[in-house]
This record gives sequence, C-alpha cells and structure tokens, in this order.
Amino acid sequence: MSRRVLIVLSEFGYWGEELVGPVEVLEARGYRLTYMTPNGRRPVALPPSLDPDYVDPPLGRSVTTRDMARRAADIDSSSRLDNPLSLSDLIPERPYYSALNHLRELEEYHRGLASATEDLVASFDALVIVGGSGPIVDLANNERLHEVVLAFTAADKPILAECYGVAVLAFARDLENRQSILWGKRVTGHPKEYDYKDGTGFVGVDFNMGPPPYPLEYILRDATGPDGAFIGNVGRELSAIVDHPFITARSTPDSTLAAELLVRVLEEGLRRYGW
Repeated sequence: MSRRVLIVLSEFGYWGEELVGPVEVLEARGYRLTYMTPNGRRPVALPPSLDPDYVDPPLGRSVTTRDMARRAADIDSSSRLDNPLSLSDLIPERPYYSALNHLRELEEYHRGLASATEDLVASFDALVIVGGSGPIVDLANNERLHEVVLAFTAADKPILAECYGVAVLAFARDLENRQSILWGKRVTGHPKEYDYKDGTGFVGVDFNMGPPPYPLEYILRDATGPDGAFIGNVGRELSAIVDHPFITARSTPDSTLAAELLVRVLEEGLRRYGW
C-alpha cells in the first residue's frame, strides 16, 4: 500500500517552492497527499514566491527560478488545494481554566482529543508543515496543531517542517513540564542572517510587519537546550537536518532535499543526517 502524508499549510500565505518540493518528491514515490489548513480555507501562495524577478533582500538575489515559479503557480492554481481538511473541525479546543464547569469540559476535551489524534496518526505515515511567512500568523502558536505534532511524535512518525514552520515544533510541548519536543534535538531553520529587516507580509491582509516578530534562530536555540543545537549552515546553499523523528529545512531551496530525506526516513529507516 502507498504511504499517506498529511500536509499542513497556512491560510495567510505559503512559499511556493516549499510546497513544490514535498509534492513532487512524494508523488513521484506514489505517496498519497492530503492537505489541511487551520480553518479549512484554501491556502494561497505568497506572491513573491511566484515571481522570479523578486529579489530576496538578505540574500541579494532572486530565490525563484522561472521554472520553479511556473511549477509553483501550477500547483497553486490547481484544484488539489481546494477543500482542505479543517484543523479546527478535527481537533477540539482546550477549555479556558475560567470555564464554569472546567473539570467536566477538560475531561470531554481529552476524550475528543484522544479520538481525533488517534484517527490522524492511524491514517497518515508522516506530517509535513510547509513554510513561508504565513505560519507566523496561524501555525506557530496553534495549540490544535501542537496536539497533532505531539501525537505524531509519540507515535514515532516523522514530521518535516520548513522555514518558519519549524517554530511549530519549538512551541509544541506537554503542558505538564512545558519543555519543547525539540529539547536535545538538532534542527535547522531560518538563521538571523537571513531574516528580513522589512517587508514581512501575508496573504489576505494589508499589513507589513516589518521584520519577523521573533528571530526563529533564537527560538530554536532556546528550544533545543544545552544538549541539542541549532544548525544554520549560513553561507551554504542547502541546509536540511534529520534528528528522528524530525526533518527540518532552513528555507526555500531545501524543500526538495528535505522531502527526499523524509522518503529515506520512511523507506530506509534513516534517523540522522546533516550533523
């Protein structure tokens, strides 16, 4: 039977190539792909990721070839992203502690959560979190998505996260000890040197955040702790790290390599790469 992969995308803009890489690599292996967004709205690519003339300010050059812009636009305009699964429909929301009947609501929450996450983990072999600026808004601190990540981690099923999608892993943690699931792990992600000083924008809102709201590198350094490490590979063209069950990709050009590593994790039992 072919493997199934759940791909999570932001509703505020994903980077085109960071979807193209996993889609092309995984479909070439015959994997079946299912898409999910926070509220079931159709995801849309960030316009700069479809523009080969757009110059990435920190790198001082275009990061999108004309061929990649075409391939990303083909996926973005296709019907495959129509009607994604809704995270908010599938995963219950933890009640506030101020709820009048908090204990009963919490018990109901845990029952619903266990059922929902067990179904997802049983249905999919791996989880992919696509990057871009959008995840800053609706994925990084999404508690429902954190619960899905925790469930896949507990089941020892691989999770691939790209660019700002890696923040989801940093913030996913058990509420009893508040320790990140990345504690002691090696990861890569957007280094400080590659952060914008201005122009961090999103789809569907007229808002220029300026620089990102947090340096992802600092978040990841803190989340991995003294026995883990952030590996930025600044100045190297590619950066993808495997520290099972996590596969992390730094940025745009790493999406294909990271997807190939995911295949090796699933088919060859790869547990370590890049460190």
